[in-house]
This record gives sequence, structure tokens and C-alpha cells, in this order.
Amino acid sequence: MDNGKSVSIGKSAQLIDAFKKNKTNMALRTAVSQSMLAESSFDISLAGNSTYNFDIDIPTSSPRNQKQTGRCWLFASLNMMRQKIESKLNVSKIELSESYLAFWDKFERVNYTLESIMDTAGLPLTDRIVAFLLKGGISDGGQWDMMAALVEKYGIVPASAMPETTIAGNTRLLNRLINSKIREYAIELRELASAGKVEEANSRKEEMLGEVFNALCICYGVPPVSFDFAYTDKKKKYYVDRGVTPQGFFEKYVGINMQDYASIINSPTPDKPYYKRFTVRYIGNVVGTQISYINVPMDAFKEMVLAQLQDNDPVWFGCDSNHYSDDKTGIYSIEAFKFGDILGGIKFGMSKGERLDLLDSAMNHAMLLTGVAFSSDGSVEKWKIENSWGTDSGSKGFYLATGEWFDNFTYQAVVHKKYLNQQALEALGEDAFPLEPWDPMGTLALAK
Repeated sequence: MDNGKSVSIGKSAQLIDAFKKNKTNMALRTAVSQSMLAESSFDISLAGNSTYNFDIDIPTSSPRNQKQTGRCWLFASLNMMRQKIESKLNVSKIELSESYLAFWDKFERVNYTLESIMDTAGLPLTDRIVAFLLKGGISDGGQWDMMAALVEKYGIVPASAMPETTIAGNTRLLNRLINSKIREYAIELRELASAGKVEEANSRKEEMLGEVFNALCICYGVPPVSFDFAYTDKKKKYYVDRGVTPQGFFEKYVGINMQDYASIINSPTPDKPYYKRFTVRYIGNVVGTQISYINVPMDAFKEMVLAQLQDNDPVWFGCDSNHYSDDKTGIYSIEAFKFGDILGGIKFGMSKGERLDLLDSAMNHAMLLTGVAFSSDGSVEKWKIENSWGTDSGSKGFYLATGEWFDNFTYQAVVHKKYLNQQALEALGEDAFPLEPWDPMGTLALAK
């Protein structure tokens, strides 16, 4: 018995009849049936000033391509670093190896996951944390602090020192196989840890890591211990630096302290007060490091970001790239997409906080802010973005976000601590409040 709660056949017939009698509905149906919904809803003339001209426009070389992977967070990070190297060495283009960091991320992520599995061995498989660990396993996605942990431990290398392999650019099957093996490892490690056989569990974990390491070397290549770095500057002068280590390369040619940068977020939800510091449980790669955010109002968020851009320093940022985006033009714009109109007058009215709380939106992509243009009243009109989807989309790989879109769908940015306001600096000294791993702010940047 449905107790009258199901939709009656009579009601369905009424809806069909009413739709057919509405000429606007029939015209929209005809138009939409011949195109993709995003295409039929997009009107570039409504995107405001959509030209790629900016008040601040930091020079960078052409965007890289993360291919069929979720390594956007690594690409955005290395894009920031290569801009510094290009400027320092006066060269037109430097390519850094995303594969090198991805290799060590996968290796460290397996260790992190196995340690977490042993840590939760006393909990049933049905526990939400355990289920999260086993279902999630490893992925290509990540966050700024995870990248910083890798760079501090392993350094970076130019692309020539560890070139891209086919599998490095298409990791879906490899990830699935590693995750399957992690779950198999979990059976044994949970039994040993639950029985109090800590030494035996740790010994077996080391053997497991050895197996994974070999598999990663087969797929990615062997990460270099040292290499020769050669380049030619814009004056056509050739240089070579021999026997460089990855750590030495980072220190010499990038020369920044990763601890001088802080991650700020904008999460206007009741559970996250502004100017408080947060972390996320069971999200990470290098054991002993943690994700750290300071939640700030959007106005303060933009002030800090703009201060860094004005000093000719690009900004790593995380956003939801799935909403109101057109890859052909590279435009992110709420104003330009008339989804409600094309769908017969539906109105979309959730606030940013409501979208987070109701799981309608979360950070899923990391890119690099390299420019900004201002309106006549001094507000931000548009942002210039270096993406990592190659040069065939957007404007030769660069994207543009309107001010309204940025306010609504940008959640994270990383700025040097010297650009933090006093309240944010004070929050850095506080203990971080732990969020659960399924919190919207625990999502990993992995769009591809």
C-alpha cells in the first residue's frame, strides 16, 4: 500500500498535457534535445568583460597537462615553483617533474593508509572511519600541505630527470590495483594489530611497502637520487649543474621555505567559526604531518590573495570547477549560464554555506591564480587562472573567473604568512580543531 504517497497515473497525464500546451516548454525541448545542456545554457555575452586582459598579469610559460589523472594539486604547486625558477634564471620555460612527486605521494600514501588501518584495528569494519579508509584507499588527489610535506622530504626535479610515463598520465587502473592490494593487506594487519603483535605487524608493513615500491618503479620509473641540470637562458648562454640532488635543486633554484606559507579557507558554515584553525583526521600522505587551514571571511580571503598577486607572486587556490564552467572559452561565470531559464524557470538559490552543508559543492580542483582585473569601483571583476589541462582548452590553457563565481566556488588559497592579517596570524598559533575526513573541507583536489 502506498497510502496515496506515490504519483498517480492521472497526475502524470496532467503534467504531460500541461507541458505540451506550453509553447515555450516545447521550444526549449526542441533546442535542448539537439545540444548539451551546458552549451544551450551558456551565453558568453553575459559573462561581463571576458577578454583576457588584466590589471595584474604575472608572466608564466604555457600551461602543463595533467592528462587522465587527478594531479592538479601537484601541477598547480609546481607551476608556482617553475615561475620562480624561470624568473630567477631568466629562462623562457622550465618543466618540472610531476611524476616525481606523484611517485613519492603514492608511496607515502600507502604507508599512511596502512598505519591508519593498524591504528583503527580495534574498530569493526562497519565503523565509519574504517569504511572510509578501506573505500578510499589512495587516489591522485591531494592538498597543499600534502605537497609541502613531499617537497620538504624529497625535494623536486626537472622533468628531464624523471620523464612522464604512459601510466603516470593515466592512473585509473594502477590506483584500483593498489587499493585492492591495500584492502588485502588490511586483513592481515588488522589481525596482527588486534592480537597485540605490534612488531610483527610493523615488519609485515615494511615488506608490503617494498612490494608497492617495486610496482611504482615499474610504472613511473626509478626516482633519481642525483642528476645533471642543464639550461639555456634568454641570452643564449648555456649552463649545467652536475650531480644535483632533488633536495638541493629545490633549495637552490626555488629557494622558498614551505613553512612560510599558510592555507586559508572560506567556509561560511555554522560549524566553522572564522579565524579558527582546522585540520582533517585521516587525510594526508607523510605520517607525522597534517593538513592545516584558517577559516576567514571572503573579503579578508581576497585581500590576502590580492596582496600576494600585487607582489608578482602567483597564488595556489582550490575551487569547485564543476559549476558554471565552459572549457571551450575557459570561462567560469554564474552570470553566463542560464540553467534555470533553459530548464523551464527553475530557480537555484542555495548560499555558499548551504551548498557545502548539503554536499552540493566542495573543493575538487586546484589551479594557479596569475592575474586580476578590477572594476571601476575597485572590486574584482575577473581573475586570470593557469589551469593544468593542456593548451587546447580555454585561452591556450588559461582560464578566466568572474568575481561572483570566485566568491561562490573558491574555498582555499595558499599565501605567504606576511600577507595574513593579524587575526589570521593569531589563529596560526592555536591548536587545530579536527574535522572528520568526510567533511566538505576534507575533499581532495583531483579534477581532470
